[in-house]
Amino acid sequence: MRALTVRAESIVLGWRTWWGRSTAIRHLDALAAALRPKGYRCVALYRADELPARPPLLCVFPPGPRDRTGLAVGVHAAPGGTWGYHGAGRRYLCPCGDAEGAAELVDHVLARRMSPATR
Repeated sequence: MRALTVRAESIVLGWRTWWGRSTAIRHLDALAAALRPKGYRCVALYRADELPARPPLLCVFPPGPRDRTGLAVGVHAAPGGTWGYHGAGRRYLCPCGDAEGAAELVDHVLARRMSPATR
């Protein structure tokens, strides 16, 4: 019975994510606004009219022309009526609502990717 409940919750969260596109975009806009003062370049892949069925993604790139490291961030519905920022591969980053805190976390993830020797 537990497996059925988990599956049903997964379906409901997927539905909320699909229909809550405007909520996801609002959270991604807040994250982009918090990252830009830190020098990050943000590419919003949710503004294109030709991709309305795609999940909204924000691609974040560190400053500098030679850095090719980036992070794709999406927003997905979470249990309890909340939303969460997720990295590529649906890796949970943090809850939505604190864009400054999420920007700090994205900064940390990208810093570790750019200099893996400091792990």
